[in-house]
Amino acid sequence: MTATVTTPATRRPSRVLGRKAVVPWLFLAPGLLLALVFKFWPMAKGVWLSFFDVRPFLGDQWIGLDNYARVLTDHRFQDAIGHTLILGMGQSLGAILLGFVLALLLEGQARSLKIIRTAVFLPAVTATAVVGELWRLLYYPTSDGLLNGGLHLLGLGPVQFLDNPGIALYSTMAMGIWIWAPYNMVIILAGLAGVDRSLYEAAAMDGVSLWQRLRYVTLPAIRPALGIVLTLAAIRGLRVFTEVYVLTGGGPAGSTEVWMTRAYTLGFTRNDIGGASAASVVLLCVTLLLTVTVNYFRRRGDVR
Repeated sequence: MTATVTTPATRRPSRVLGRKAVVPWLFLAPGLLLALVFKFWPMAKGVWLSFFDVRPFLGDQWIGLDNYARVLTDHRFQDAIGHTLILGMGQSLGAILLGFVLALLLEGQARSLKIIRTAVFLPAVTATAVVGELWRLLYYPTSDGLLNGGLHLLGLGPVQFLDNPGIALYSTMAMGIWIWAPYNMVIILAGLAGVDRSLYEAAAMDGVSLWQRLRYVTLPAIRPALGIVLTLAAIRGLRVFTEVYVLTGGGPAGSTEVWMTRAYTLGFTRNDIGGASAASVVLLCVTLLLTVTVNYFRRRGDVR
């Protein structure tokens, strides 16, 4: 009769799994710490200050929702909302359409196309302040400017692109389209890469037109990519700031003032920290609501 010896269950695999679960968080910890200190904590502080009349050296005074009421009833902010919607929608739609056209033109694996795509993408990775200064030179209000020089050769102009309240907002919109169209192009190119080429071949054999091929083959296939582009464009459209600040600073006569530039003016020019914080919180809530709405309709369209 032989005795059986039972060995105790080892816990080494669970320890290994525990270490594997901890290691990724160790790598993420520096980034999370930076985000906590420089992003999430300032956001929480801004929400807190929006309920106070901020008075440096005198002590903050609780005023509840007065800052929000003052911001939402201010006619300058109401005008800024209209400018933000016009600029955001025009810039977003223009950048999506131009990015889609660029993606169709530059789709392929040829080396020359890769070089051209890299060159076209440069505006998206160039600092917006630098791009703004370049466009200020393009919009120079005399015949020495590039655009007005071309108009002068045609016997037109010069046009006050940035000093005319009637066209300054649309001049800013043109620069925003130029900046963000290459960014949208890259995302749409990624969507086009996943389109089944046999569908194009079948469409060609059926003799469909180019428009029908785009409508019934290309657009349904890249719907997820378009959903991402639309979501990002909606967020950028509401948070537009640098383009306006560099080109016009909100002028002339407030014709290009948007929500972010108005909040910046309150906070850093008039030292109204509470009002600027309330305006920023309202913009954050609207952005979150718009993002959730766009994602809801995008998922609903994907299900269909």
